[in-house]
Parts: sequence; C-alpha cells; structure tokens
Amino acid sequence: MAPAPPPAASFSPSEVQRRLAAGACWVRRGARLYDLSSFVRHHPGGEQLLRARAGQDISADLDGPPHRHSANARRWLEQYYVGELRGEQQGSMENEAVALEETQKTDPAMEPRFKVVDWDKDLVDWQKPLLWQVGHLGEKYDEWVHQPVTRPIRLFHSDLIEGLSKTVWYSVPIIWVPLVLYLSWSYYRTFAQGNVRLFTSFTTEYALAVPKSMFPGLFMLGIFLWSLIEYLIHRFLFHMKPPSDSYYLIMLHFVMHGQHHKLILPEAVGGTVFAGGLLGYVLYDMTHYYLHFGSPHRGSYLYNLKAHHVKHHFAHQKSGFGISTKLWDYCFHTLIPEKPHLKTK
Repeated sequence: MAPAPPPAASFSPSEVQRRLAAGACWVRRGARLYDLSSFVRHHPGGEQLLRARAGQDISADLDGPPHRHSANARRWLEQYYVGELRGEQQGSMENEAVALEETQKTDPAMEPRFKVVDWDKDLVDWQKPLLWQVGHLGEKYDEWVHQPVTRPIRLFHSDLIEGLSKTVWYSVPIIWVPLVLYLSWSYYRTFAQGNVRLFTSFTTEYALAVPKSMFPGLFMLGIFLWSLIEYLIHRFLFHMKPPSDSYYLIMLHFVMHGQHHKLILPEAVGGTVFAGGLLGYVLYDMTHYYLHFGSPHRGSYLYNLKAHHVKHHFAHQKSGFGISTKLWDYCFHTLIPEKPHLKTK
C-alpha cells in the first residue's frame, strides 16, 4: 500500500513576501503555493514574464485565455508545490509583489520541494535507477515518458557508468570543433590538388572533376543534411512508440541518443559533407541545450524557437520535431499550430 502524502506546510502572506524580497519566485494557484525559483531562467515565456507574476495567482494563466497551458504543464507545476497560503489576505500579496533581479546564489530553503500529485499513479521509484524500471511500465510507458519533470534522475546502479552517461555542455564543441577544423583543412587540401572526381567507382570515361570551389557548397550541404537527419531521428526514432510487451525495446528507447550514417562518395567529397554535418550536429546540440537552459531575448529567433520546442515537450509531442530550425516541420507539415493570442509581438 502506498504511503500517505506528507502534510502540507502553510505560509502566511508575510512569510511569502519575505521570500519574494529575498529573490525567490513564488506563485500561487488559489491557496496552493509553488516555488519556481530554480525554474525561472528556463521559463519558455522568458524570465522577466515569470518574475512579473511572482506572488500572484496564476490560475487564469493555467486554466484559461490568453495563456492556456496543457494538462502536462499543470501536472508539471505540482513538482514545485511547497504548501498552502494561510489566512484571507491572499489578494494583498498581488499588490505588493515586485519582480526582482535574479540572485546568483540560491538559498537551500528555496529549492523546490517535490510533492507526488497522485500517489497511486507514481509509476517509478525516483530514488532508484530508472533504466531497470521503465521496461516494466508496458502500455503506460508512452504516456509516462512524455510527461516532463524537473527533478534529478539516475539511470544506472554503477557510479562509474552513471558518471560516464553525463557531460558538461561545453565538452561537445571542445571535442568536435577541432575535428571539424582538421577535416575541413585536410579535405580542402585534397580538393586543391585537382584530382578529386565523382563516379570513379562506376566509370572512368565519364568521371567528373570536382574543383576546390565546390568545397563551401559541399560543407553547407553537410549542415543541411544534418538538419534533415536531426528532424527524422527526432520524429521517427526518439518518438517511436515501442511495443508495450517488449521490456528491452522500451529500455532502448529510453536511452537512445542518435544513430550513425555513411555516404558512398569519394573520400574528399564525403569527408567534406561529413565535416559540415558534424558542425551541424555541434550547432544542433548547443542550440538544444540553450533552448532548455537559456533565456533568449523576447521576440528574437531563439525566443520563438524555445517557445516552439517547449510546446513540443508539454503539449504537442507529435509535431514540432525541429530543434535548430523549423524548416523540416514546414516541409513535412508537422509545424505546431500557433494560436493568434499566443503570437509574440
């Protein structure tokens, strides 16, 4: 039998005001209080917009126009639940709340305290490695995996393997950009020698010479092809629905991160396209990281891209697959529909 949820803490309006004055970002939904201090920089609408709502009742934002949120977003909010507001002075907080600058140091007392919303539907033990649990979810896995959470997770029992499964964001450019530069320099030198020809595997009589002036175009072709591969992987591989009776396919889906490909072309041509594709991957990875953890300026391209990607996570898992560009979503008609009242000014 599942344990009963812990009793909810209660806070007076003055206690909440003290936390707001200290730089915390607390909001309420009715009498329920939520500490969004650690999420404020990741808010798809921008940090300033969320801080402007500090201390206020966001019920209208969640449940009705002009900023209707998905059911996933409402469930996700419960991870930041900290307690109930005491007394009948809830309205006074809205007049006193002020949007404050982000503080560099976070008081441990302000860290989100997670509350399980429905104890009977908590399908995994978050204190244990998830990889060995997800395969048992069966038909419930597809719905569970598409419900975003903001909490630390662990995949493996082994500390060594768990450590190898994580990396800092800047390791991607540190490792791959030097390789892109080396491959580009090496293959450009090969082109400059003037002996690169297409179709030599099939014919010598009709082989076509490839001048060094083709190098920039082939490099850009690699970036372009990566954007298509990124879209296809995201749409058909990351979002495939594994059979509910296959423990190992569910596990595989949970840990998948990409796939490899190769080209049947002369080494210099294929290598140049590969170098461009590799740079495309680096740009994609950095963009994806920034869309989750950055705070782009409101109205900018990255701001709109971030809003588009977050909508994919919270409400439109079957559309909006492009991460670094919306090009292929346009081409394959999987663009997330934009409601007029949600358009960015």
